[in-house]
Amino acid sequence: MKKTNSSNKLNLGSGPDIKNGFVNLDSVKMPGIDVVHNLNKFPYPFKENAFDLIYASHVLEHLDDLPRVMRELSRISKNKARILIRVPHFSCGVSYRDPTHKRLFSYFTWDYFTDECFYGLTKFKIIKRKLNFTRQAFTFLNYIFNPVINLCPSLYERFFCWMLPCAEVLAELEVIKMEGAM
Repeated sequence: MKKTNSSNKLNLGSGPDIKNGFVNLDSVKMPGIDVVHNLNKFPYPFKENAFDLIYASHVLEHLDDLPRVMRELSRISKNKARILIRVPHFSCGVSYRDPTHKRLFSYFTWDYFTDECFYGLTKFKIIKRKLNFTRQAFTFLNYIFNPVINLCPSLYERFFCWMLPCAEVLAELEVIKMEGAM
């Protein structure tokens, strides 16, 4: 069965993680990719208000201009759409090891994209977020460490993250569109 691009869900920077029912976008043409596009080139090849859900797993750390990317994700999303994000935590060795990573992320990175921040960045509502201890062979450790490191993320990042590094930051954001904006 041929996949169509009519889905209202976007798998941003999908790589080989092809998701059924999503428009799978990547900069490299490979099996399952619906749209080939360099995410550092604006605008993205979608109409305004096209998506109800955007999934961005381990792609945002590779992009040049995060505020501009977030503006573009807001543009192509419907009001109240959800953006599910997975990015490496700054304490994770992969954050430094991968030469294609252009930025580091904290539990608190997404605060800069809310009404609480005075910067003129695109605004989102944080629905939920958490630190995820591991994502590879030792995922059973998440049951032990995730509750501890998420108990007080500011304390963890300030004092303990270098002793017990975690793998990633997970966030769910809701798109907030102001009337007359865009």
